[in-house]
Amino acid sequence: MTTSKIAFVTGGSRGLGENMAIALAKKGHDIIITYNSQKEKADAVVKLIASTGRKAAALQFDASKPGAVSQLITDLKETLRKTWNRDTFDFLINNAGIGATIPFEKSTEQDFDNFMNIHFKSVYFLSQQALPLMNDGGRIVNVSSGTTRFVNPGYSIYASMKGAVEVLTRYIAKEIGSRKITVNVVAPGPVETDFNNAAVRNAPAERKNMLAANTALGRIGQPDDIGGVIAFLCSEEAGWINGQRIEASGGINL
Repeated sequence: MTTSKIAFVTGGSRGLGENMAIALAKKGHDIIITYNSQKEKADAVVKLIASTGRKAAALQFDASKPGAVSQLITDLKETLRKTWNRDTFDFLINNAGIGATIPFEKSTEQDFDNFMNIHFKSVYFLSQQALPLMNDGGRIVNVSSGTTRFVNPGYSIYASMKGAVEVLTRYIAKEIGSRKITVNVVAPGPVETDFNNAAVRNAPAERKNMLAANTALGRIGQPDDIGGVIAFLCSEEAGWINGQRIEASGGINL
């Protein structure tokens, strides 16, 4: 009997992370997600995944806190042993994040440090500390943003941290290539979720129309547009894609 592969998706209790987790489960993988504060939503995602016939678990993780990554790794090891009787997993999806629109002239050191801890530092050290638990031939997929390519005013901190993640992606890919683990980054464009207080989903009709008009495919992104890309990068067919930034934006601002 073939051992199931396990995907570990941070920030998987809602929005894009939830969609990624479900898309991976539909491909036959078992899932571990993290949540920050919304345990009920995480439990609902676990239940939904279980309804597809896959195993799932949820772990609490506040990426802004010092020491949170080390505690998450401890919890991950325990969950792998208790739920799967295993010590390893296969796919790491670094998706957890926050959003805020903060004009450059009003940004504070506290804003900067909070975004750095969540969007860059936690990705760096979770990837590092998870490596000993990952099977050779696995996948790391980091989540970035279209705003590293085009400018969205108020996103100077957020986009800068995502830019750092894109550089980090290439470095990890190069340095762990001998283990046949691919490392890529997916950069969504505007997607209608609750991210950044549902800034896109709740945008005025004029702004939505403008975003759609500036997108080659003529509409705003939906969560289903992203989850499948993540699942593909975790497939055997994507095994030769490595160290790449893949923008999933429908062709916005071309």
